[in-house]
Amino acid sequence: MGFLESYFSLEGKTALVTGPGTGIGQGIAEALAKAGADIIGTAHTSSLDETKRLIEEAGRSFVSYQLDMGNIDEVEAFAKEVSARHQIDILINNAGTIRREKAAEFSRENWETVINVNLNSLFTLTQAVGRQMIGRKQGKIINIASLLSFQGGILVPAYTASKHAVAGLTKSFANEWAAHNVQVNAIAPGYIATNNTMQIREDENRNAEILKRIPAERWGQPADIAGAAVFLSSPASDYVNGHVLAVDGGWLAR
Repeated sequence: MGFLESYFSLEGKTALVTGPGTGIGQGIAEALAKAGADIIGTAHTSSLDETKRLIEEAGRSFVSYQLDMGNIDEVEAFAKEVSARHQIDILINNAGTIRREKAAEFSRENWETVINVNLNSLFTLTQAVGRQMIGRKQGKIINIASLLSFQGGILVPAYTASKHAVAGLTKSFANEWAAHNVQVNAIAPGYIATNNTMQIREDENRNAEILKRIPAERWGQPADIAGAAVFLSSPASDYVNGHVLAVDGGWLAR
């Protein structure tokens, strides 16, 4: 194995990816597998059959678990089980949800659903898997943040609050765990063409407004996020800690 390959190789590693059924999560899982990692995936209701096929085509193994990220008791039980069964070298906290409603009318149910899935489950899983990594003095944790970790957005108060908190937790965990050789970072995707953004892309006016604001003049693809995930999972990022990496086509720079 040459210098470049060894720098980014994930051979012999196992990655836990939440929500790898479609979009960004699937793109990350496939890329990690192609870099050499075996994959553990979780999903609530979506099928992981396509992801399993992609991982196995890359020559790696795939183990799946059904998990409701909005049920914190269930997440706690899963965290204990998966930590006991597997040595997890890489944790990708990708699973998330969004609810759109005017701030003055935003329901408590929508608030609690988004905060549980996007924040409380992330904290619970990171804490459990992080203990294992601290014990081994090695590990990589990557949280999926958002452009709304930096901005306020419209009609998404719970999502914005959760993603600001994800950025803060990333830095908080990094401060404590860096000395244990556990790197904790985040990726803040820009506007990516996934199922979650289909409604916006199908709105001709809104789509044009967004493209006008993006210097790259295109929507991102899951593969655009995958490269950053491989970097942050690999030895190449061993001195990167507590960073929120925007992969946004230049959106925040404009």
